[in-house]
Amino acid sequence: MSFPRALARVSSLSATSPGRATKALAALTAAVVVTAGGCGTEPVRSGASAPDDAAPRRTSYPLTIDNCGQKVRFTRPPSRVLILNGTSVGEVESFIMLGLTRAILANVQHYGVSDDPSMVAAIKALPTRGLTMNKNFDVPAEQVLAARPDLVVSTWSGGFDARNGFATREQLAAAGINSLVNPVNCANGRPDASPAEKEAWRHASIESSFQFMTLLGRIFDVQAKAAQTVGALRARVRAVQEKVAGKPPRKVLIAYPGMSMMNANGLPAIMTGGIYDDVIKAAGGVNSFAGRTEDTTRTLDKEQLATAQVDVLVVGAFTPNERPAEEAERLFAAYPQWQASRTRTYTVVSDGVYLGPMNAWAVEKLAKVIHPDG
Repeated sequence: MSFPRALARVSSLSATSPGRATKALAALTAAVVVTAGGCGTEPVRSGASAPDDAAPRRTSYPLTIDNCGQKVRFTRPPSRVLILNGTSVGEVESFIMLGLTRAILANVQHYGVSDDPSMVAAIKALPTRGLTMNKNFDVPAEQVLAARPDLVVSTWSGGFDARNGFATREQLAAAGINSLVNPVNCANGRPDASPAEKEAWRHASIESSFQFMTLLGRIFDVQAKAAQTVGALRARVRAVQEKVAGKPPRKVLIAYPGMSMMNANGLPAIMTGGIYDDVIKAAGGVNSFAGRTEDTTRTLDKEQLATAQVDVLVVGAFTPNERPAEEAERLFAAYPQWQASRTRTYTVVSDGVYLGPMNAWAVEKLAKVIHPDG
């Protein structure tokens, strides 16, 4: 479950349990960790062959792209970008890695932990311009419009939903402001999404992270930088895949104890499907709950967790004040039948298993414990 999807899931609690929804939203916002061409493109999963990066070209303006069913026209590279929260950091991290921080007018994405610790300081250094978030934990419409950006970026379509107090894409366009949704998340928060967009969202992958960076390269005329950065990250993932090729996959469980509010039974949030499975696969493993639906995080019960096959435990760090090693020991004590509990085999990740450019870090971390002899 991605953070935007988690946010939507938590928001749905408000009708039946306002107190629980408020607690969950507050926890989600305490420390945010995560998550080319138009929307609806089927992502290339890391287990499949990915095309080599084409020779980068200069962007010719005006540039028009199809983004989540809307035509977005750029006459020049944006220079006043507002990045919405969306409980993600994948977008702002992509800007940083492509050297586009000077174009950021204000950033609301933030976190306190990362698989690349340098990202914490890099994000903290970005301007916020005093923007505040409403009860739905993103910047309300009036603040976005008053900031006069030339581009507003959201990790999901729900970031432009008027029902949550956000500026719509139509409102922004009327004010001369472009908007952009991370293409793989077009269907997230958009009821009229196409079948292709829904399929892309369900099957988000490491390549989805690269596609967004490539798209930014086109929009900002830094295609060479994007190709170089994506190429280097993809090479790191491929290097791991080559090392673990042919080795028997081990069962891997990704658990975020700090997100237990997302589970109806108070268990750690167990991540499965989409990019989680892809990161694990690239590292030579298989998700303990592979093939399960997105509702697993919400509905999993203690019996299901107890009977899961777990060779490697991956503890997700959700806030900077958590103690992952202690959380791992608690899980080992609660589920001594796991193979991971017997061998005390675990590692810690934060944003690397979510949509964004940190996937290579997570793949490398996981591979070291999944196949330590590799």
